[in-house]
Amino acid sequence: MSIIKVAVDAMGGDKGHKVVVKGAIKAAKANPVKIILVGHEKKLQNALRKHKYDGDMIEIVGASEEITMHESPKQGIEAKPDASIVVAAKLVGEGKADALVSAGSTGSVVLSAARFIPRISDVRRTAIATVYPTLNELERNDYLSLMLDVGANVHCSAEELAQFAIMGSAYVGDVRGIPDPKVALLNIGEESSKGGEKMQEAYRLLQNTDSINFVGNIEGKDILRGISDVIITEGFVGNIVIKTLEGAAKTIGKLGKLAFKARISWRFGLVMLRKGIAILKEVTDYSEYGGAPLLGFEKMVIIAHGRSNQKAISNAIKLAGKCVRDDVCGQISKNIKSFERTPGREYERMAFERSAKDK
Repeated sequence: MSIIKVAVDAMGGDKGHKVVVKGAIKAAKANPVKIILVGHEKKLQNALRKHKYDGDMIEIVGASEEITMHESPKQGIEAKPDASIVVAAKLVGEGKADALVSAGSTGSVVLSAARFIPRISDVRRTAIATVYPTLNELERNDYLSLMLDVGANVHCSAEELAQFAIMGSAYVGDVRGIPDPKVALLNIGEESSKGGEKMQEAYRLLQNTDSINFVGNIEGKDILRGISDVIITEGFVGNIVIKTLEGAAKTIGKLGKLAFKARISWRFGLVMLRKGIAILKEVTDYSEYGGAPLLGFEKMVIIAHGRSNQKAISNAIKLAGKCVRDDVCGQISKNIKSFERTPGREYERMAFERSAKDK
């Protein structure tokens, strides 16, 4: 296999291009990937001059514009055809890079990828997946589970939820090395009759899909237990869940600081828990994960956190390279094709294709 090339949106993210450059250099030194930094040439050249690195492993592709976090993604892409995220997505779509990494706004990454990178055949909607910490009741090697979709779509059909399950299962199986990962559907009850017609149909489809290990519905109270490796939901719900978990983590941290100041007895207790708190901080540190995969495209797209530091950027590039080496997109394509060609689904597929043409 030829060397993997990862296009990196060097102007995306809250911390600026210098942090992205540092992360790229760190990744290039530790991983067998070539990194294409996309952004303002002079700024990137000046940043690179301050560091030692292998010139064969990092190159610059110029892009004179950038889309900020506060801009409308759609308007930004239309008004700035030479924006770094647009140029980076084009490189991937044209086959000049094997994967895309960006810490820019989620909307601009999703829209740029959708415009220039082909979607896997038969995939109806792409989905953003993200890992989150759990109590790990399954006793995996780490404390993480995957949830999707968490923001690429507002609402989805039962068939689309089933496809999310296939994509998430393939990703977890390859990237985290979990054989036959357990997949659950987020619902208002464990019974198959819960959640209305759409959720009941999704349950039926998931139950009859051979390529996934469906374990049934999961309620909100069980999300953090770690009793499934993959949780499937609509983007509207998933986004609320993930942001609620982020807010809860911040609240717990702040309450801990207040408790430390309040009483000597509480302070002593927190000191005793210091090791556990340190472990919790490591588990919940987004920089450890690298980023969230945007699944459903023929090439891997990794959306890094907007506040990514150099460690997070490096890990996002590392994750992108691993996904390419493991052919995650190819495995997703194979499983989706098998799902769509299941006897009895031909009519549903034809109806969807007619609907797509009408739109």
